[in-house]
Amino acid sequence: MDRRAFIGTLASGLLAAPLAAQAQQTERMRRVGVLMLYLENDPEGQRRASAFRQGLEKLGWTIGRNLQIDYRWGVGDNDWMRSAAAQLLTRSPEVILVNGSSALRQVQQATRTVSIVFIGAADPVADGFVRTLSRPGGNITGFTVLEPSLGAKLLALLKESAPHVARVAVMFNPDSPSSPRLFESAAAAAPQFAIEVLPAPVREPKEIEAVMARLVGARPHGLIVLPDPITNTRRKLIVELAARHRLPAIHALRAAVIEGALMSYGISIPDLFRQAAEYVDRILKGEKPADLPVQQPTNFELVINLKTAKALGLTIPPSLLGRADQVIE
Repeated sequence: MDRRAFIGTLASGLLAAPLAAQAQQTERMRRVGVLMLYLENDPEGQRRASAFRQGLEKLGWTIGRNLQIDYRWGVGDNDWMRSAAAQLLTRSPEVILVNGSSALRQVQQATRTVSIVFIGAADPVADGFVRTLSRPGGNITGFTVLEPSLGAKLLALLKESAPHVARVAVMFNPDSPSSPRLFESAAAAAPQFAIEVLPAPVREPKEIEAVMARLVGARPHGLIVLPDPITNTRRKLIVELAARHRLPAIHALRAAVIEGALMSYGISIPDLFRQAAEYVDRILKGEKPADLPVQQPTNFELVINLKTAKALGLTIPPSLLGRADQVIE
């Protein structure tokens, strides 16, 4: 390269650098709020947040450059969720991502103008969140996580893995919009498996140990743990208590199996957070929640912990192992 060409190239580069920097500085910062019903130090909550962030980054968003995400972490009653929603709104988000039906209710009551994407409503039409699944019609859309027959499916899988069970306790939050429906699903299916279902309601985390102590007196042979922020965030305690009393337990979330539960069957929630990133992206680019259909669950994952099975003296049938998406050994 001759001297004149070199100087020209250098000058072009020097001019381009400040222009690029100026473009980056003037790029509009967009804000998204996230209400996450997990403690911030919970690995499962962090997996969900990471999946959401990765989904957004894949779509071209960069945290700190053109996107700011404000989180509110925790598990609490309606007053706490109402306060968390109000705090998020003070940050002027364009979209709020909500994890859980109870939290969605509080955010819905807090704003009818800010776009909301939810993960977790069991029946968003019946619960009054959207008009129809195909045309939500308001400022809310999102992803349901529960299939009404999930309770029966959990019962069937537990019976298949532990054929001796004849009395199964079902732990659920009776105040949840979705858990009672899943309990009814399990109870309705129980006669075909010759199983007696024992309700084990928990409304607060502090009740879990007392409920488990009462269950021991009823001599259950197995345990089903239905998904709810209370049971999700206290899964480690529930896993430990089930192991202490030698109860084969099936959960709806994979995280419990990683921590020692026998089995899980349900939706991969981190995957839904990645999908939610696509909806947030589309809303930030101008689409309306009213026009984005609510997505229903289609893919379920079965996870089995063979180490736990061995500790319980169970032999998991090969036919069940063959259907598992993941086997922990």
